[in-house]
Amino acid sequence: MLRSVARAAALAVAVALAACGAEPDPYVERPVENIYNRAADLLQTGNYTDAVLEFGEVERQHPYSQWATRAQIMTAYAHYLNADYDRAVLAAERFIQLHPGHEDVAYAYYLVGQSHYERISDVKRDQRMSELARGAFREVLRLFPESKYGRDAGLKLELTEDHLAGKEMDIGRWYQLREQYVAAINRFRTVVVDYQTTSHVPEALMRLVESYLALGVVREAQNAAAVLGHNFPGSEWYRDAHALLGQHDLIPQSSGSNDPIVEETES
Repeated sequence: MLRSVARAAALAVAVALAACGAEPDPYVERPVENIYNRAADLLQTGNYTDAVLEFGEVERQHPYSQWATRAQIMTAYAHYLNADYDRAVLAAERFIQLHPGHEDVAYAYYLVGQSHYERISDVKRDQRMSELARGAFREVLRLFPESKYGRDAGLKLELTEDHLAGKEMDIGRWYQLREQYVAAINRFRTVVVDYQTTSHVPEALMRLVESYLALGVVREAQNAAAVLGHNFPGSEWYRDAHALLGQHDLIPQSSGSNDPIVEETES
């Protein structure tokens, strides 16, 4: 009886091992149009993971066809739609390296920017993605300013820079609240000098007035207020700056420089 049970167990193990070691399904070549169209259908229905696999199959079975080239950029797009942004960036950058003169290379650059842009976090958190998005959109505008992606890249670049300026303001206010005025000044200076077209410049100039007055650096405070009044005469930030100077019997007064901040090292 025991021998029968042992033989049965050994047979079961042998069958299982044979199943594990079974030969895979044979390679079946399919017409490239069929594979690509199936991938496109999967993409259309939101099955992005399987679409990536099918686009990969286009390249695997027909690596030197024009369909393979198109499948490469569509792979990047499918990753993007699937919110798999790291893979989208890798696939788009691979396309750029392999096909720098292709008609879709502008879109590949744009897709890199979009993949970073989608991951921008609020100003309280790290802004690495904002910096990467800014760099990518700048490349689109540098290389393809007249492309159909140029306008949107420009808009996204402005939004990204506004976000980065917001981060500088957040850090500057943090220093200011702790009376670390030199460090605060350097942050507000960055906004005024490096992000001149953003919405944060009026507040940055007002914060400079506050910080300079707190340090007793009167001339720079007056100059910052004068720059604020010249560029944003109707803003509430200028009214506040003017009133603050008035409390010290001062008025806005330009020093003749467009840059009201003196370089110093953060503490």
